[in-house]
Amino acid sequence: MAYIRNLFDKNFLEYASYVIKDRAIPDLEDGLKPVQRRILHSLFEMDDGKYHKVANVVGHCMKYHPHGDASIGSALVVLANKEYFIDKQGNFGNILTGDEASAARYIECRATPLAKEVFYNPKLTPMVESYDGRNREPVLFPAKVPAVLVMGAEGIAVGMSTKILPHNIIEVLEAEKACLAGKKFQLFPDFPGGGMVDVSDYRDGNGKVLVRAKLDTSDPKRIVIRELPYGSTTESLINSVESAAKAGRIKIQSINDYTTGAVEIEVKLARGVYSRETVDALFAFTECEQSLSVNLLVIRDGLPAIMTVTGIIKYHARQLVKILTKELELEKKELQDKLHQRTLERIFIEERIYKGIEKMKTAKGVEDAVISGFKPFLKEVGPRGISAEDVERLLKIPIRRISLYDINRARTEMEEIQARIKEINGHLKNITAYALQFLDGLIGRIAANEELGRGARRTRVGKFDKIDVKEVAKRDLELRYDKKTGYLGTAVPGELVAEVSPFDRILTIRKGGTYSVTDLPEKSFVGSGAWWIGVADKEMLADTVFTIIYKEAETGYPCIKRCVIEGWIMNKDYSLVPEGAAVLHADTRSKFTFTVRYKPKPRLKVLQETFKAQDYLVKGLKAGGVRLAPREAVSVETK
Repeated sequence: MAYIRNLFDKNFLEYASYVIKDRAIPDLEDGLKPVQRRILHSLFEMDDGKYHKVANVVGHCMKYHPHGDASIGSALVVLANKEYFIDKQGNFGNILTGDEASAARYIECRATPLAKEVFYNPKLTPMVESYDGRNREPVLFPAKVPAVLVMGAEGIAVGMSTKILPHNIIEVLEAEKACLAGKKFQLFPDFPGGGMVDVSDYRDGNGKVLVRAKLDTSDPKRIVIRELPYGSTTESLINSVESAAKAGRIKIQSINDYTTGAVEIEVKLARGVYSRETVDALFAFTECEQSLSVNLLVIRDGLPAIMTVTGIIKYHARQLVKILTKELELEKKELQDKLHQRTLERIFIEERIYKGIEKMKTAKGVEDAVISGFKPFLKEVGPRGISAEDVERLLKIPIRRISLYDINRARTEMEEIQARIKEINGHLKNITAYALQFLDGLIGRIAANEELGRGARRTRVGKFDKIDVKEVAKRDLELRYDKKTGYLGTAVPGELVAEVSPFDRILTIRKGGTYSVTDLPEKSFVGSGAWWIGVADKEMLADTVFTIIYKEAETGYPCIKRCVIEGWIMNKDYSLVPEGAAVLHADTRSKFTFTVRYKPKPRLKVLQETFKAQDYLVKGLKAGGVRLAPREAVSVETK
């Protein structure tokens, strides 16, 4: 048994780790899940400037992704609809209406210039063997932009989940600039569908936000929904409005969808109903307002970690500096190698060193002749000198190139290389300023070219007034009670008790002195002869004094108890009188007179007495009643 338990534990941990790291949670470094990274890698490999059939991209990506074409195709469509890194052509669905994309054989895509600039650098990208060992794929892209904040992400893994809201790309880059400059910054979500957002409880990416649709209420008899709240589609929002109308929470005449390139949902109101009084109901009972909980979970250094928006910006600001430094150092090394080669070529051709190899009969002699020919020029060659590899390359220069060699053009090229190396050295000494310059250039290109991504903010940030659902709901349901059958509810034929809303709770005080609070019933048995039925509103009940006149179980002596019902647990029975006591009368008037009739007995002259309820103190629910007289009571009459 221990072996089997250990086997299950080991396999479960491996599975959980795989789902967390390799499927559901994006990596902090490049903001991508493995399938997204493999899709972009495929697009970079296939890139020739033209569009590719999505089916071909999916087929190419299957070399790297072991989960089949369906998962790749759907992930590619989602990534393309983020608008940043995949340039799409054809029907990729509609994020506004929720319509699905066409089949992969009908639609085309390619990597955007932004994707190449942000992710693509094969010389700096660590690679690993693919799942079958036939190919190599990137471990992580050296991303220059915090893509996880730009695109947002959702994922459910084993025991954890992530929900990261998208942010405006220019605002993200401006925040990076502020971080590099040592200034304060703050970021809030920005959604592709627009709408409005209340970020009062955003808590830097780990709280919640309220999102709302944009409503046009200029016409008093109709409301037009112009922008959707994040997470909704026109179809889901229309369904929620229709459901609210069927439940009687809003009154509409019709709802029509005129959405094409922009959202336009027309809600025509019923007769006698106007826009201003319906807006709060739309926010309260439909998808026009939603609360979204966010959890900024990412993979950092191979492990899941909860981070903040500020933390991610700071991390990527440091990463941008490191990547730009590596790029500059790599370019500098390549330029130095090229300058060295051009110097050797110039000396080799200008000084006719190649003439010295004409009489040599062995490869060793040829190599020695070239090396000896460079000895007078070693100071010009520099500290690297001339290696065997350099000699081999020089000997491969064709005669045509030697004969057509342009000394002036060669010198110009070498001067340009030297100037660029000097420029790179300047950037390396002032790498933060260079990073700021890079971000400025990126922001300028994005703002000038909408194909590179969204520029202007689409979602308005504001503070929403809290809408109480109970206050918005209209009390247009009739609560009825049938004394004969003992049933209470909105579907019961009988005496009208109160007009209520679907959110009201009902307090029922029964004949025996017990009471309970329940949700509004459609049909519920409470027993015949219930003393009091009403809405369980704590503010209203705080001013309501319940007076209970009862007789004791053993003696039959009359007692009075006055109390206020201030709290309760739903669907739990409470008792206002001692066990076994019989309730003679219950009342909610603050002042009234009542007469107690006693059971006739020998030598009993007084058979009734009159009392005033207001003469007795209001006590707590658990307090006992006050005995009115040491005589056995029969009935109570009130005035």
